[in-house]
Amino acid sequence: MNSAAPTEDDARVGAESAPGVAAESDAPVSSGGAGSGRAPDYRLAVGALLLLAVAWGYNWVVIKRGLDYSEPFTFAALRSFFGAVVLLILLPILHKPIRPKALGLTAVLGIMQTTAFVGLLTWALVNGGAGQTAILTYTMPFWLLLMAWLTLGERLKGFQWVAVALALCGLILVLTPWRLEGGWSELIAIGGALFWAGSAIVAKLLRKRHEVDLLSLTAWQMLLGSLLLIVIAFFAWSGPPVWSGTFIAALLYNVLAGSALAWILWLYILHALPAGTAGLGTLLTPVIGIIAAWIQLGERPGVSEGLGMIAIVSALLLIVVWEIRSGRRRRAATYQGLDPGDLSGGGPGGGA
Repeated sequence: MNSAAPTEDDARVGAESAPGVAAESDAPVSSGGAGSGRAPDYRLAVGALLLLAVAWGYNWVVIKRGLDYSEPFTFAALRSFFGAVVLLILLPILHKPIRPKALGLTAVLGIMQTTAFVGLLTWALVNGGAGQTAILTYTMPFWLLLMAWLTLGERLKGFQWVAVALALCGLILVLTPWRLEGGWSELIAIGGALFWAGSAIVAKLLRKRHEVDLLSLTAWQMLLGSLLLIVIAFFAWSGPPVWSGTFIAALLYNVLAGSALAWILWLYILHALPAGTAGLGTLLTPVIGIIAAWIQLGERPGVSEGLGMIAIVSALLLIVVWEIRSGRRRRAATYQGLDPGDLSGGGPGGGA
């Protein structure tokens, strides 16, 4: 679904797919809950991670197919609203708090993460390839690094600068500005990534000021953001969706697999696996999106585009490696009675 990469605070409230690395601790937390004493089942957690990557990765193809039968903002509004409804229904079942907290900041988060991010990525898929849009959207961690540097004073060090530079080279190769071709879908996808990164900053600030349950926060921000999407869809309306079997299947997939099931899997993964492992697993999401788009939609990237995608995925990998390294150093400092903030490393959640 996301320190150098999106932190636990950021990743667990990320949209589509939130790639992200929970940076607060690299030590696994018992999936049985605080104080349960039960060791997590790592095989089950790894299986959940693979299932999540498939669910989120393949969803890029599903949305692309769904847009053959619906306007982008109508589809985005439907998937977000009904996804939020499902999550709200699940809250009492999973014994999560139902009442929203910090309603103002939650609304801001919903506007950025659901209205802007989900709306823009769906719009980008109208003319953009599913695989390419997935990769451009997953540039979010690099924008988050830069935003956290500018707004939170969290410094970039070592591999983080290398990763940002590599991602920038990848973006140039994907956008190919020297061809002077219209790249509106690519720019819209990058715009979505920027809003996603900005929403992670908002989520981080919100969780510093208020103690909130992440699943409840996700449900409410999605609901509030979907209401504005409904308004946008109304003004962009040119006709209702074609309620074909394909469109209904695409919508159900987004509501059930892409939202409700995916968030439950992600929360379980973050409790059962080390943060670095969870973050590394999310790299499969855009890769699966590219492969699925290649197989099902016949989207073959050109040489320049393919090299750009490889550069971006490699940069993401560097980000996760940096996070794993930083997490180990923070644990070592804690065990030795040192201040982890005195160590070189960290990022938007690492207290650098």
